[in-house]
Amino acid sequence: MGRPGPTTQAKRNRERSRQERNQEKQEKKLLRKEQRKERDRLTADGHDPDLAGIVPGPQPLPNDGGS
Repeated sequence: MGRPGPTTQAKRNRERSRQERNQEKQEKKLLRKEQRKERDRLTADGHDPDLAGIVPGPQPLPNDGGS
């Protein structure tokens, strides 16, 4: 059996870019997983902290004190 030819520079570049894309995908995957976990934690108790203290319906008028 013959030996395979030398690895070309183009092949090395393709392999390097493939590895970089895979690394970026893994980082995005971890980020989405953390965001999902945070979102689930916020709604686990049934209350969204962004909406805490807000009552439905008409809101009281702010006192402007000038009249």
